[in-house]
Amino acid sequence: MSTKKFLLEEKDIPTAWYNIVADVKNKPLPILNPGTKQPLKEEDLYPLFSKGVAHQEMNTTDAWIEIPEEVRELYKVWRPTPLVRAYGLEKMLDTPAHIYFKNESVSPIGSHKLNSAIAQAYYCKQEGTTNITTETGAGQWGAALSYAAKAFGLKLAVYMVKVSYHQKPYRHSIMQTFGAQVIASPSMSTKAGRKILTDHPNYQGSLGTAISEAVELAMQTPNCKYTLGSVLNHVMLHQTVIGLEAEK
Repeated sequence: MSTKKFLLEEKDIPTAWYNIVADVKNKPLPILNPGTKQPLKEEDLYPLFSKGVAHQEMNTTDAWIEIPEEVRELYKVWRPTPLVRAYGLEKMLDTPAHIYFKNESVSPIGSHKLNSAIAQAYYCKQEGTTNITTETGAGQWGAALSYAAKAFGLKLAVYMVKVSYHQKPYRHSIMQTFGAQVIASPSMSTKAGRKILTDHPNYQGSLGTAISEAVELAMQTPNCKYTLGSVLNHVMLHQTVIGLEAEK
């Protein structure tokens, strides 16, 4: 009988994330501070992000960054995830190649997003943060962060792209089940949202608009930090658990 799933044990969950930036010969160009136009410093990120992820974002020297034990314990809820051979796809493509995928849909919220959400919520909690904000498009990141926020006792506000908010009611229901406040964006709760709605009353939203609202709320709320689920180095860093498990 052919093997479909290749499984690891909890002891095989990686103990460190892999920071590829440390190993690339040609380092990425520095992010510029929008105010000064000078290369961004780690401390420039402190007002918006937790210090833990700010350090990870700017770290260009350490190839391995230890995963906190509390994060690894929560990873055990669904990790390690199965490595699955895609026999059906191989047959459809009529290829002699073996095709595999890492099934991240077994996480409690159904996607890989939880790998970073748990980490980001952990660093916010360690810093003494009580509130966090974020944006979400289709809702997977919002669902992941709502789970993570609940796990660490944080209050979460999620700005969800308005058209998606109405098209996917069950997604924001999941977030609300975990205690998050979900706001259709653009909204009247921020200066950015009010301006957009004044200029374009029927605007159905975008991820950029939702980010603007989430950042604004974070900057104006005491003891609050902003989190996000893609794009930046520290988010991709947390996702290396997938590749490291696949390699093992």
